[in-house]
Amino acid sequence: MGNLWTQLETVWQSVSTTLNPLNDPVTDPVGVFLIIMAIMLVAPLLFERIRLPGIVGLIIAGVVIGPNGLGILERDSTIILLGTVGLLFLMFMAGLETSLDDLKYNADKAMIFGIATFAVPMGLGTLAMLSLQYNLLAAILVASCFASHTLLALPIASKLGIMRTQAVTATLGATLITNVLALLVLAVIVKAHQGNLDAGFWIVLIPSLAVYTFATLWGVPRIGRWFFRRFGHDEGAEFTFVVATLFVVSYAAELIQIEPIIGAFLAGIAITQLIPQLSPLMNRIQFIGNTLFVPFFLISVGMLVNPLVLIQNPQSLLVSGVMVAVAIVAKWVPAWGSGKLFGFDRSAIMVMFGLSVAQAASTLAAITVAYQIELVDQLTVNGTIAMILVTCIVSPWVTARWGAGSKATPTHQVKPDRTSNDTAPPRYRILVPVANPNTEDNLLQLALILAKTSGGTLLPLHILTDSQAPISVEAKTQQAQLLAFAETVAHAAVTPVEAIGRVDGSIDRGIVRVAQERNADLVICGWKGYSTYRENFFGSVIDNVVRRATVPVMVSRFPQPIKTLKRVLLVVSEGETVRANLQQGLFLARTLATELKASFIVLHAISDFRRAATDQSLPELSSDVAVQRIQGNLVGKVSRMLQTDDLLIMMAGNQPERFGASALGVAPEAIARLHPTLSIIIIHFPH
Repeated sequence: MGNLWTQLETVWQSVSTTLNPLNDPVTDPVGVFLIIMAIMLVAPLLFERIRLPGIVGLIIAGVVIGPNGLGILERDSTIILLGTVGLLFLMFMAGLETSLDDLKYNADKAMIFGIATFAVPMGLGTLAMLSLQYNLLAAILVASCFASHTLLALPIASKLGIMRTQAVTATLGATLITNVLALLVLAVIVKAHQGNLDAGFWIVLIPSLAVYTFATLWGVPRIGRWFFRRFGHDEGAEFTFVVATLFVVSYAAELIQIEPIIGAFLAGIAITQLIPQLSPLMNRIQFIGNTLFVPFFLISVGMLVNPLVLIQNPQSLLVSGVMVAVAIVAKWVPAWGSGKLFGFDRSAIMVMFGLSVAQAASTLAAITVAYQIELVDQLTVNGTIAMILVTCIVSPWVTARWGAGSKATPTHQVKPDRTSNDTAPPRYRILVPVANPNTEDNLLQLALILAKTSGGTLLPLHILTDSQAPISVEAKTQQAQLLAFAETVAHAAVTPVEAIGRVDGSIDRGIVRVAQERNADLVICGWKGYSTYRENFFGSVIDNVVRRATVPVMVSRFPQPIKTLKRVLLVVSEGETVRANLQQGLFLARTLATELKASFIVLHAISDFRRAATDQSLPELSSDVAVQRIQGNLVGKVSRMLQTDDLLIMMAGNQPERFGASALGVAPEAIARLHPTLSIIIIHFPH
């Protein structure tokens, strides 16, 4: 038997020498980066051709090129640094994809699954390791490695569009619970092994963890909202602030002796409130993370694996086999049991198992610490590496295999809402006149949210007026710059765009004509919030557009960045409840609230509470929408309810064309004048 192991080891070394004749790793920075980028390009494509997830290809490639494989690259400080950044980005993006509302809605499921996926591996793992003659402390510590897991297959779930299903949301919440508990077990076992487990340890750890969590979830959104208000016009500063927040919170976690990955996850949850899911900023974060940093992490994990450990020490086969079996069984049992309890189908249960079975980050951290303090031996390290390799292959494969079938399980199970896509245009073509660089960004962000949600197209428009004189070169240059900026923003958000430059006799007539010529479904215009006496007498551009347009017009004012808004309030007057346009207005308002991750409230203005008591709800709304009824002076009642970070949406039909009257109506302009810092949208519907 010993000769067989020796022969296998000789064959492996011969293959390694043949494929890497220099027998020295590449150290030139350009060469190292070239090899890594080539792997990132080729490995996922090859493995997807054989119907395996690309993530597996990156891990296997790391095994092959690493110091325990062909020795082409060393796992030096640079690889470790970039791999750590990739791991933090992975956990951060998991937090970004996690809605606090979803976590609250599924808190019971996350808690049950989190406790189950911690307790079952702890129990089975401890018994298994004790049966292998491990002492109690070592057995408990190894069991904590089974309990924790890394969301290795999260990019697959994101790609499949199942991030906000109940199964994934429950697993994300459970990950936070089980990883925190597992890392606390690690801290306790280390202190017990060193003989330092006393009351002072608990007195410091628990309060510091509570204060840290509160400070992150409460403080980061407030600091971020202030920063975006002050510097929201600078896209580079926004991205840098988000990345800096990730590392500040992660480093703070390390200072209180918990794993930085927990901090990265909390940072994502905290700051996701400020980044619309379909915004260019979110697209940049996901692009950089998924195409650069996360692949670095996967390759670095592969480089840890040593295929020769099983050959060099056959006893590792027993330890490795037990650890692999326990890791898989101990994660499948709680996923199956919890899924059955929640009423999930088989696909959702398998997604929970697929996401929670991977062992990498926390496991490596725990076993490394344990080995350094001589609590476990080399056999355990070898078994851990084997477990990581197997689970890192199983996890993405299972998630990809059953992920598509879990789409039928929505995060919020509520009755069908008539404000959904069946009453709205299937694809919005949104016309946005751009003229002022200071207000253009918010209008484009608003249009992009609606266009991308519906799979539509952005139509930025700039009009030069023909005043019987040649148009200056400066005016043409400004037009080109404004349209180019709009195209850049749309491309950054991966949204189709058709920029339109036009010369017309007047701006208002040009907007109406282009809307008809380009088959626009919606026009979004900027508004200063009031009308001058001259505009009331002669008619403003906004008045002329809304009176002549044949499609809905959203007249918008945003004194602050749209991403900082916390509530969306839709005012529905009593007379509008019978209008066909109500459903479309509700759809637009709720879409904005969902994408801005803001709470949604409907203010139902009625004239008689006694008559309204017989009809307690608007039939167009689903049961999960908060409705508040107001009676009396609409302007005064609404004004008293407004807060700094609110978006007020009002609906207006065609107003009588009276001399000196605004086409938007009296109430919207009165509220806008009373609250000059309020973000407001008036949706005007044609006849």
